[in-house]
Amino acid sequence: MIDWQLSSFNDLTPADLYEVLAQRQDVFILEQTCLYPDIDGLDPVAHHLLGWRTVEGKRQLAAYLRILGPGVKYDEMSLGRVITTKAARGSGAGRALLNEGIACAERLHPGHRIRIGAQQYLEAFYQSFGFGTVSAPYDEDGIMHIDMLR
Repeated sequence: MIDWQLSSFNDLTPADLYEVLAQRQDVFILEQTCLYPDIDGLDPVAHHLLGWRTVEGKRQLAAYLRILGPGVKYDEMSLGRVITTKAARGSGAGRALLNEGIACAERLHPGHRIRIGAQQYLEAFYQSFGFGTVSAPYDEDGIMHIDMLR
């Protein structure tokens, strides 16, 4: 079971923010060996969706994404920095994260479409949530990406 927490940047506790940044570093920079500026100035204007689970009595971050409003990164609202932690992979946490993230984004910004810059190998995963590919593949920080719209 995942306990969802939707927070603005200012409502994140220092401990929660530290865990988010540590997991983003582990996944995007260390696991994917991709050197890029993860702290990009957009976190303060985003909403952050954190998925927590309790494992052996300890609260652990299982999944995370951030929601940006229309006009911040794209004309549409967007979901980004989507991660399932290594410990939660294979548990369905990623699928649950996308379901919850889309629902939260639609509540925060009703009537707007959602654009994502997805890693190309995850195209079918995002298509299963109603996203359609709207760009040719492009290299972003050494990983092939595509833009998708829902």
